[in-house]
Amino acid sequence: MHAFATKAMAVLLGLFILYTSAFGAFEGLIQRAIFVGLIVGLGLLMFPLGAGTRWRPLGIAVDLAAAGLSVAACAYTVVNYDEIMESLPTATGLDIALTAGLVLSVLEISRRAIGGIFPAIALAGLAYALLGQYLPGALGHRGFDIYFVTETLLLGDLGIWGLLVGVASTTIGAFILFGSVLLFTGGGQTFMDLAIRLSGRSPGGAAKIATVASGLFGTISGSAVANVATTGNFTIPLMKRLGYGPALAGGIEAVASTGGQIAPPVMGAAAFVMAEIIGRSYFDIAKAAVLPAFLYYLGAFATIHFIALNRGLRTVPESEMPPWRTVLAPGRVGPIVIAFAALLFGILTGRSVQTAAFFGVTGLFASFLVLNVRSVADLRRSLKVIVDSLEDAGKALVMIGVLLAGAQILVSMVNLTGLGVALSSLIVSMAGSSVWLIALVTGLVCLVLGMGIPTTAAYVLVAAVLAPALVKVGVDPIIAHMFVFYYATISVITPPVCVAVFVAAGIAQTGWLSVAREACKLGAVTYVIPFMFIAYPGMLANGGWLEIGEAVVSGLVFTMAFAAFFGGARFFDSRLLNGGILLLIAVLSVFPTWTGLGLATGGFVLLWLTRWHRIRRVDDSSQAAGT
Repeated sequence: MHAFATKAMAVLLGLFILYTSAFGAFEGLIQRAIFVGLIVGLGLLMFPLGAGTRWRPLGIAVDLAAAGLSVAACAYTVVNYDEIMESLPTATGLDIALTAGLVLSVLEISRRAIGGIFPAIALAGLAYALLGQYLPGALGHRGFDIYFVTETLLLGDLGIWGLLVGVASTTIGAFILFGSVLLFTGGGQTFMDLAIRLSGRSPGGAAKIATVASGLFGTISGSAVANVATTGNFTIPLMKRLGYGPALAGGIEAVASTGGQIAPPVMGAAAFVMAEIIGRSYFDIAKAAVLPAFLYYLGAFATIHFIALNRGLRTVPESEMPPWRTVLAPGRVGPIVIAFAALLFGILTGRSVQTAAFFGVTGLFASFLVLNVRSVADLRRSLKVIVDSLEDAGKALVMIGVLLAGAQILVSMVNLTGLGVALSSLIVSMAGSSVWLIALVTGLVCLVLGMGIPTTAAYVLVAAVLAPALVKVGVDPIIAHMFVFYYATISVITPPVCVAVFVAAGIAQTGWLSVAREACKLGAVTYVIPFMFIAYPGMLANGGWLEIGEAVVSGLVFTMAFAAFFGGARFFDSRLLNGGILLLIAVLSVFPTWTGLGLATGGFVLLWLTRWHRIRRVDDSSQAAGT
């Protein structure tokens, strides 16, 4: 009965997103209240309190109370929508009870799903709003009573029904649905087979498979951790079987899966949130993310290549690679091509992003049915796949939905109290007028605040608290937000709370610290690239062709030099000389001067010519010895 109720609620949530994507969302608060009611109900079913323990009856009572209060709060908002929007009502005792029930339910589901760090931060934000008048210095404020906080959270569109929940209930929901349907209708296996064919025969083939497959999955996935769990169960055992150490295999998968969160189109759902926060179109955000995402994967790919050459790692045997005719069979590739064509059609004809996503879903459903239904039994199987994809989308939305609802609670308290402005002023006063020092402090704090929190929630947190510090000293908002987004994202591979590494280490059956060490080495490029956003705005497609070209050259030289350094590339017999030259090239390429960039580019070209000459000399010697 419990399993059936969970499935039914998940399918209902998926159908709600499908319907509103096709016919348009309801009025703002109504759409958001229905969405939150569905995700809270489903979340309580997915993560039951006390499951498998003798005190489960108490857990059932708690869950029923939480569900009742939450649904009542959402229904209250829907019924009183006109009054809330027109008269800004004063909070009553009932409003306080409903708000407390809904807030605690959202944060409790977050705790059950991802642990206590994030809900604890949100509760700290609430406590700060209520008790901030007792804090000394710049972080203190006049304080707000429980009635005013309730009015902010429940009786308006700046609290729990705010921007983040609005984006989650429309655009993000539509793309999560698109991704689930794509995977369930065969796109997942096609992605994996394509990665095997493209990368399996080159040095470090198994590791490159992990990079390509995880990148493909990650572009439509909302979670680095889920990405590791999905592709890692295939790629990590494959790498271990072909001679990769468990730590290296786990590190490769963690880095590859994390990269999917910074790659368009979905970017861990943060792209849509960022667009709303800074007032730019989604396409501006996606365009800005293209080059940095390419450099991220280029760095991981190149580092793997050098490591594979040094360690003599084996390629994937031909017997384990699917034939091209299977990978590119019309029945497998057709639905994917049609889906993306329908998505592009929606975008080019000026439809909303969620309506374009609906076109993509419709294209997938239609092509899947046409290509797979030949009998009544085929129809039943195909309908089951469609229902399963709706269920998967609903369950995936619970994680993102409760996190964004929790983040919305926190953000509303940050805005109410002016905490973001106070922290920005504090950072600027500590770091002075140096943009680079402010960026360094901001990046370090982002790494800490993002630990243990999924991509979207981590971005929202640092965007509210830290991005204003960079904007305050003249950094363009899109650069500031991409900067904090990158550091919040890579916190999942940065010790000590590196959740993507924890999952990869579990699959690889090895200690997490050794996996984290390999992951930091493979993802080293990403710790520096955000600073290049500030040095070279063209890296985010800001400026003219000259600025963009300069950013491309700088990014390529830096990425390849850093990858060669951490991958142990050999140009000369001395390891010290190799490392010193590569680091010098990397440093020169980062600083925005034509002289430094010219020296770095010239040195890079000479270094690779030296390597090519060395390899050719070795080959000639081998041929002479053979004759």
